[in-house]
Amino acid sequence: MGFQQGLSGLNASSKNLDVIGNNIANANTVGFKGSRAEFADVFASTFASSSNIAGIGVRVKGIAQQFGQGNTTTTSNPLDIAITGNGFFRMEGSGGSISYSRNGQFQLDNQGFIVNDGQFLTGWMADPVSGAMIKGGQPVPLQVTVSNVGARATGASGLPNSGVQLAANLDAGKPIIDRTAPPTGVGPLNITDPTTYTHSTSATVYDAQGVSHTVQYFFTKIDVNKWEVQTSFDGAAPVPASPNGSPAGTQGYLYFDGNGRLDGTPADSVGAYTFSTTLVAPSGATSPFTFNVNFANSTQFGSDFGVNTLHQDGYADGVLTGMSIAKDGTIVAQFSNNQTKAVGQIVLANFANVQGLAPLGDNRWAETYESGQARVGDPGTTDLGRLQSAALEDSNVDLTAELVNLIVAQRSYQANTQTIKAQDTILQTIVNL
Repeated sequence: MGFQQGLSGLNASSKNLDVIGNNIANANTVGFKGSRAEFADVFASTFASSSNIAGIGVRVKGIAQQFGQGNTTTTSNPLDIAITGNGFFRMEGSGGSISYSRNGQFQLDNQGFIVNDGQFLTGWMADPVSGAMIKGGQPVPLQVTVSNVGARATGASGLPNSGVQLAANLDAGKPIIDRTAPPTGVGPLNITDPTTYTHSTSATVYDAQGVSHTVQYFFTKIDVNKWEVQTSFDGAAPVPASPNGSPAGTQGYLYFDGNGRLDGTPADSVGAYTFSTTLVAPSGATSPFTFNVNFANSTQFGSDFGVNTLHQDGYADGVLTGMSIAKDGTIVAQFSNNQTKAVGQIVLANFANVQGLAPLGDNRWAETYESGQARVGDPGTTDLGRLQSAALEDSNVDLTAELVNLIVAQRSYQANTQTIKAQDTILQTIVNL
């Protein structure tokens, strides 16, 4: 049976060369995991003692992939993602089939889905209003809105103090302005006459269609620690502020205590109030346009007028300009209207026996009975690694080691041919007797 041992050795060495050659060919394949051929000896079945029986060769027991970590290379593409640690990207095909990959070369398709070679990256989508991740059930293909984030009316978000939040310092050293008619006083507020008010500032707000409007606030010192507040919307005639709980159109005031801090005790105090106005053509946005105004943390000190805080929660339409991905997989999108928001979160999957996964090609694997069911979770939790954006995991093939293995496998192949040649020589000698 000498020929059988040599022939099985040739087959095993040939298979080993195939595996090594495949590793070398994929030394530059992103996310590739090298393999090794594993062998087992073969004995003839016998009931007798096998202590004096020679083996009858070798067989390929299996080809085991090695899922060790590859090196990480940085790139300039934020959608290049490397996994540091355990886990696989969970991918969904167009027909709903699920596969798993370590290849993080992702792009956006024309509908905003994050894809790799036609496969959709899956995870959790974020609630468009609160930004909280909608978790539960099966992860879904991640989609980023690329054309328009949608505008909302200032103050219509339902959040506390939504609208304009303005904290200013009103100069305590300014003289009191008399609102009585000339020549005794200056008369009513005239936005074109700076002698009829003390300070002014402006803010930009957005209606329900994302159209911007300019709101001007006029502060007039009319008594000690008492300031009149009036509002002009898009250059229209000023409207007296309406304090909460008072009839619409009544005058509103900011009161300060002896320490220069806001005093909201008086009934006509307008430390916070609601402004409402009717939009005129050609605007087609929701009307009346209503939003909150809050002057909390405003002060009256003996220094120049200045706005310390100015914030409003509306914004215009915008388009996607950039993205970033956190270590926990949270995808944050940046838009041309200076808005940033979380749009989704990437999930990872891991298995009890990763070597039980079935290779599909294209750097993807499929779940099998031997691998066990996928355990899906957020990056950085339990046995799942973290993500690194603008980076790729290289092949884990050690090219130097593979070239050495190639030499050893080649010598093994040559040695097995020698055993066949020796058996042939012996057989030829016997035949010639």
